[in-house]
Amino acid sequence: MVSPVRVWLNRTYAENVFFMDQLRHNPHGRPVEIHATHADPDSPVLAAADTCAPEPENLSPAGYVEYALDQCARRGTDVFVPVLHQAALAAHREDFAALGTALLAPPAEAIGLFANKALAYETVRRVGVAVPPWWRVRDEAQLLAAVDAIEAQGGKACFKPTGGEGGVGFRIITRAPFSMLHLTGFPSPYVPLELVTRALRRTERSVDWLVMPRLEEPEVSVDCLTGPDGAVRLAVGRTKNGRRRGFTLDPAWIEPARLIARSFGLHWLTNIQFRMHAGEPVLMDVNTRPAGGLHQLSECGLNVPWAAVRLALGDDPGELTPDFLGSDYAVVPGPRALRPTLPQQRTQSTPLPPLLTAGPGPAPVPVAGLESVLPVGSAPRAAELP
Repeated sequence: MVSPVRVWLNRTYAENVFFMDQLRHNPHGRPVEIHATHADPDSPVLAAADTCAPEPENLSPAGYVEYALDQCARRGTDVFVPVLHQAALAAHREDFAALGTALLAPPAEAIGLFANKALAYETVRRVGVAVPPWWRVRDEAQLLAAVDAIEAQGGKACFKPTGGEGGVGFRIITRAPFSMLHLTGFPSPYVPLELVTRALRRTERSVDWLVMPRLEEPEVSVDCLTGPDGAVRLAVGRTKNGRRRGFTLDPAWIEPARLIARSFGLHWLTNIQFRMHAGEPVLMDVNTRPAGGLHQLSECGLNVPWAAVRLALGDDPGELTPDFLGSDYAVVPGPRALRPTLPQQRTQSTPLPPLLTAGPGPAPVPVAGLESVLPVGSAPRAAELP
């Protein structure tokens, strides 16, 4: 009997329930056991996993590395797909390899580079990839200068934190004063410039914003799979134009993504996003993790999560070029089951359950020793990730 592949996903995005589904329904029929950890007890990934546990709270990055190494040793983890503390974990890749665990994350240096959007733009531009005009802003005067420069060119200014992800903190600046227009309909990303400058004057916190013209659609997210040898095995674009989604192999998007992946050692699964500025594709963002929409490539006959796991286990899938591109589509929400009972951290009055399991699948894995890495008396808090 073929032994199962043991995969661990730590505090990850809810959309990765589809990542997990694709691992289980792999074309080789290989059994897969998935362990998931999260701070949110209602995260769908906990219900979708074969076994699950709450994330330990208040650990430093170094402390989390020790926790992760311990968990991989206890569980015999074959492949670890980290999101939380990705850079710290990647810096200890060899320690995980010594346990027999392949870490599905780029090198720590690449993760650090693309965690700072301003530094990333400056560095990527040097290898010949087009980037939009941008200003790094830390105070009111710099903000006003950047907005004036963008508007003088006919653009609309927007800003976001240099270190943010998932669109957190993104705002579009308007000169219109705050009025009832801002209080009708759905909440909007538009914010009056006068409110932004007033907030900057009043705050005691420093800001580090990237200010740039608002980029135009289409948005193209290129999903890449790159081996540790630096060779790109897969690069397929997912297009977004309003509600309409589709796929592309247009070199205008694919070749810059391949260049970035090769030049900066973006090994394993990454997502490189582009939009339009002045009629030309420009880089918008680089995500050093699997995209939430990666599963949509199944519409092109691709099971990319399984290809990545195969590669991590030494079974090179080779160059992955889709035989066809799926039809245009729209994304709609749907229900997903949650755990009927929630995994709880141990307290002095609550004994630790002997097993934590969710959903159908192989026999649950004991979690003996879990109490040694979870702070006594604490409870899971709301997730920081969707």
